[in-house]
Amino acid sequence: MLKAIILEDEPLAALQMQRMLEAIPGIEVAGSFSDAEEAIARAEGLQPDVAFLDIQLPGKSGMQAAELLQEICPELDIVFVTAYDKYAVQAFELNAVDYVMKPLRKERLEKTVHRLTENARLFSRGRTEDSSSPVRIRLLQTLQFERRNGTAETLKWRTAKAQELFAYLLYYRGQVIRKSDLIEMFWPDLEAKKAAAHLYTTVYHIRQALKQTGTDIGIRSVTIKEGYVLEAGGIPLDSEEWERELSGLEAVSTGNAGEHRKVLDRYSGDFLADCDYLWAENERQRLRILWISHAQKLGEYYTEHGQLNEAVTIYNRLQEKYPHFEGSCFPLMKLYATLRDRKAVEEQYGRLTALLKEMDVRPDTSVLTWMEEWRERDKTLL
Repeated sequence: MLKAIILEDEPLAALQMQRMLEAIPGIEVAGSFSDAEEAIARAEGLQPDVAFLDIQLPGKSGMQAAELLQEICPELDIVFVTAYDKYAVQAFELNAVDYVMKPLRKERLEKTVHRLTENARLFSRGRTEDSSSPVRIRLLQTLQFERRNGTAETLKWRTAKAQELFAYLLYYRGQVIRKSDLIEMFWPDLEAKKAAAHLYTTVYHIRQALKQTGTDIGIRSVTIKEGYVLEAGGIPLDSEEWERELSGLEAVSTGNAGEHRKVLDRYSGDFLADCDYLWAENERQRLRILWISHAQKLGEYYTEHGQLNEAVTIYNRLQEKYPHFEGSCFPLMKLYATLRDRKAVEEQYGRLTALLKEMDVRPDTSVLTWMEEWRERDKTLL
């Protein structure tokens, strides 16, 4: 049975809604309020499942009241009620926050209650099945939730903007991000009031999506700084785990080369590479440089210790992963020369010169000198 509260400043409209809801199976009205402050004060004791809020309220807007109510009851569903405010209705519809129009119709309320009941059922099942399963969040290459059994889940976000906003708040988890900064970043071209509506509804749907994960990840609205803070509940991120493993390694040696190789392999892709978020580019570049540097050190170790085929594998992997990175070409030229693969040496030199030509740069003198000397030596061997 769903427990509902009503926040409506028009007595007749409130009474009509209460009677309609009480006639629908599966929902009960725990309280009806005309004042937002009273509803907020009573919410903790009532612990409602859903709040039906008029958008236009004296003192506080329905959106402001909804945020404060969700601070008290994080799992609260919100249904907005409106007779006009067309821009808000369009925003809520776009982001799929449920709303009902005045004058109220019983059929429309029945549809809303059915949707709320179904969401509650799915959430309850998710908690039952997944609450004991620790989750790891993947940010390398893509955004996924990983279960203890190794399976990965990609959430069905209402909008691409919801996914990006979640990723942004997750990256800065534990920090208060001002709403004004989020609006400037995600909705810079919208009028302030409309942008605020989009922000609220997007955060709302992130919360709804997170319910299905069975985790304790939550987003709090912080009134003092007028911002949001995401609390991840100690769930690890694969990008941070990988960096910790990398920094914990000692210099490559005979005893730990295998572990270095495993850490290299665990880097499944660049930070949120599938998403291509502009704000993530600095972190993407930073982690990429760490991986490239690690691959080069491992390649150098294999080369110095005569494990030439292993070194070739590492440098080829580096080249395949980052085809525009020229740093793998010269090491491969020298390795292929040692392995007497003349064709491969020429291919790598051609690749290097082509890459540098794109940047209007000539190969380094040391490379040109080495290539000239190798060709001379190679002639004598033919």
